[in-house]
Amino acid sequence: MRLNVIKYPIIIIAAIAIYSFAKQFINQDSCLDSGGRWLASIQQCETQAFSAVDLVKVDKSAGKMILLSHGQIVREYNVALGSNPQGHKQQEGDERTPEGTYTLDYKKEDSSFYRAMHINYPNTHDKAQAKKLGVSAGGFIMVHGQRNDLGWFAPIMQLFNWTDGCIALTNQEMDDFMNLVTVGTKIQIKG
Repeated sequence: MRLNVIKYPIIIIAAIAIYSFAKQFINQDSCLDSGGRWLASIQQCETQAFSAVDLVKVDKSAGKMILLSHGQIVREYNVALGSNPQGHKQQEGDERTPEGTYTLDYKKEDSSFYRAMHINYPNTHDKAQAKKLGVSAGGFIMVHGQRNDLGWFAPIMQLFNWTDGCIALTNQEMDDFMNLVTVGTKIQIKG
């Protein structure tokens, strides 16, 4: 019985000491409130550890998108592309995803798809090539989530190239992408 009388005060003192030590870190972490409770999802807090994404790479043949920060991989996603994915987009309606280096130039929240970020296709070279062929280069190419109200179908849809030339992610991945990638980031798309 006497051992318990000594044991509990020692536990209480140890808990206070640990809390006092940890409190200095809790107050420095913007993802925790002063009581140590999470203010944001772990995924959002995890992204704060990385510098801003400075390059998005898409490998069409592998069906992969990689987000990079100073050459380090931040995220990797499986993507769905245009339903005719081989080769560079030549004209409107060819269902190809363009190839080359472009800029992600604006975010679109009121899309037919769950969130979107626009790729600045066509560039001047694409327009010149289309003019030479006597066709429209097309446009409005996006990185986007699933068709509105069909996000639940993503595990099946992402197995196929189904877009008209855009790059599709799951809705959860699109949220992550929009949190990590800022307007003005370069995107390199290769075949």
